[in-house]
Amino acid sequence: MLHVTRGVWGSIVRVWPLLPSFLGHSRALSSLEAKMGEYRKMWNPTEPRDWAQQYRERHIPFSKEQLLRLLIQEFHSTPAEKAALEEFTAHVDFCTLFHYHHVLTQLQALYDPINPDRETLDQPSLTDPQRLSNEKEVLQALEPLLAQANFSPLTEDTLAYALVVHHPQDEVQVTINLDQYIYMHFWALGQRVGKMPRKSSVGSKRFFFKSPPAERRYFKRVILAARTKKGHLVLKSFKDTPLEGLEQLLPELKVRTSTLQRAILNVTLIVSGVVFFVNVGMVVLSDLKMATSLLLLLFAAFMGLRAAKMFGHRRSAQALELAHMLYYRSTSNNAELLSALVLRAQDEHTKETLLAHSFLARRPGGAKGPPEAETSQWLQSEVENWLLAQSGCDVAFNGKRALAHLQALPPTVGMYPPPGLPKLDLLATLSSPKSAPSDDNSLEKPLGPAQPSHLVGN
Repeated sequence: MLHVTRGVWGSIVRVWPLLPSFLGHSRALSSLEAKMGEYRKMWNPTEPRDWAQQYRERHIPFSKEQLLRLLIQEFHSTPAEKAALEEFTAHVDFCTLFHYHHVLTQLQALYDPINPDRETLDQPSLTDPQRLSNEKEVLQALEPLLAQANFSPLTEDTLAYALVVHHPQDEVQVTINLDQYIYMHFWALGQRVGKMPRKSSVGSKRFFFKSPPAERRYFKRVILAARTKKGHLVLKSFKDTPLEGLEQLLPELKVRTSTLQRAILNVTLIVSGVVFFVNVGMVVLSDLKMATSLLLLLFAAFMGLRAAKMFGHRRSAQALELAHMLYYRSTSNNAELLSALVLRAQDEHTKETLLAHSFLARRPGGAKGPPEAETSQWLQSEVENWLLAQSGCDVAFNGKRALAHLQALPPTVGMYPPPGLPKLDLLATLSSPKSAPSDDNSLEKPLGPAQPSHLVGN
């Protein structure tokens, strides 16, 4: 497993020179703002420029269990082949478990000094330069882990598009001040084009009618890392997030009323004001002999209060709808996100290894026949075509990395778990005084279903 460890953590040195530009304040203010200005000049852009080149889907759109079933159906149909694949899967799980546990331990140690949700005793407060330095180390360590988890970074051009363009069905719109941010970065996986899940959509209600949900480009998972000048590093994960709704995930935002909604509210105010003035104001003017200037002043004050109440009520409703949407979209944040990300990286690692193992078994010579570069290219092409046929998703498979994962495994498949390890259900029975055995032979009987022989090692 030493080779795998180097593969995951060795890229830290390569990403460190890129991090200052990523964290640089000048980039957030000049480069991003310049690209936002370019998108403001465009007429109704529907996607970022050169989107197919900017974003390539790398996530394998099957769970490990689904992938196993597909591989068994197509490549391991006999009972012996099925048992061998299940044994190999247990071997991969066992080998990767301790490695990714070590990765998680290192991440937690790096993140603990800046963890805003720490439940232990508070440590001495850090200065802002110290906190920024710790945040750099955490983000530096996250880069190779995000790559292994098959998250694709969203480019600055994509972020500029998301901050400028608003979808017509997103009545809830927000605005941010770039001067408040030191850095912001997004990673995404699972690009989809279709109707948004109902609880993750925003702005489905209209003033006079309900429009059917439109097909949109959204991501199954989005990870955000952002830092404001007066805040701390925010790590959050969201599900079912549209491309044009990325800015709704940022901290330090303000809800704003769209131009169409402001126009509708203003027309409503004008019409109701004219009706009120004609029916009430003229009567007051003629019966009470009130001065025209005083009447107009009172009418203006009344309309101002009514307008403030209407716009305030509308903003409150939009803020509540935004909070409701974020409640359903949010999946994890801060320290919990690190654990979820490590588990996802381990899962993608296992799936890539299983695909490499199954496909190379079909090729004459396997992984040791042709040169490694040629083998990885063949593996990448075969797996991408197979995933496209099985799922309909165009996935960029990393054949070189999958081949390295496969070659890094120990050659001997051991016994998992070891035969001398007590079963959990038996251990629980022995530790419970109420469930003591009635005779000496009861301990020899298994209390649960017997484990498969190829996993126990009998």
